[in-house]
Amino acid sequence: MASALIALGGNVGDVRDTFARAIPMICGMAQASLEGRSSDYATPPWGQEDQARFVNACIEIDTPLNPLTLLEVLHKVERRFGRDRTCETRWGPRTLDLDLLAFEDAEIDRSDLQLPHPRLFERAFVLVPLMEIAPDRLIAGRTARTALAQLSTAGIERLPPPSPN
Repeated sequence: MASALIALGGNVGDVRDTFARAIPMICGMAQASLEGRSSDYATPPWGQEDQARFVNACIEIDTPLNPLTLLEVLHKVERRFGRDRTCETRWGPRTLDLDLLAFEDAEIDRSDLQLPHPRLFERAFVLVPLMEIAPDRLIAGRTARTALAQLSTAGIERLPPPSPN
């Protein structure tokens, strides 16, 4: 089994419900166990700022899959929730965005997969939830804790736990 860190985001529809349904789907399709799940955070849009705020979270899973196969699973889950990467605006609105942040200590530089995620340490909206589940995990020689200390967290708000149904 290998440990993988995954970021979840979205700003279209009931994103928190999407997360609640997508996480078990990821675990099932990846034959994975859920090892950690952060709180949900309301965050300002990044890249394209004239859109609704996002909800972001992170999970840690243990999976027998390799990184490329796990990435394929993540893309399948995104499609099941209505995301079509071929006709969307970069950094634009989306129902579900799943990013593979790190996979064990793998370093991969391919056109279809870069690990660790190339913009991980630039994004407070990823590092804040990652701090909850893996604050001191070394990723490319850095930790979420040390990387986040260099960034502004303005506008990032921890959301209360969802109400039980």
